Amino acid sequence: MSTLTKWNPFQTSLVSPLDPFREIESIERRLESLIERTPFRFTQEPRLGLQEWAPQVDILEDEKEYTIKTDLPDVAKADVKVTFKNGILEISGERRAEKEEAGRRFHRAERFYGSFMRTFSLPSGAEGEKAKADFHQGVLVVRVPKSKESAAKRIEVKVS
Repeated sequence: MSTLTKWNPFQTSLVSPLDPFREIESIERRLESLIERTPFRFTQEPRLGLQEWAPQVDILEDEKEYTIKTDLPDVAKADVKVTFKNGILEISGERRAEKEEAGRRFHRAERFYGSFMRTFSLPSGAEGEKAKADFHQGVLVVRVPKSKESAAKRIEVKVS
């Protein structure tokens, strides 16, 4: 059975777009898998905070607002900051690593910890100063209203 890909007007080709970060992650996963199958391997130390992470986001738009949904599992609300300045919306924060306790040790640590920051340039019609943010069950939802002037207007085409 073949897989169908939804058409994206912003995608430059019909083939899956090249995402270098995803490619690097894929290579890293394959390499780790190969190392795990090696009969003589050293135990790995946890990767706590060694690599930076960028939470995944969805950006949606309707006639009234822009919505930015950010996955922030295991991030405390107090550790999340949303700011708007000069047309730039910034989401930043920190996911704190679990501390090893006596009698407990990591066998595998794949999740990313530490500070993160995502920035988004808002379109000219977005009213960033009126943005509202909600944080529920590990998902941050930022809603940025559109100005009344930026709403699409129908233009009548006259035939001469």
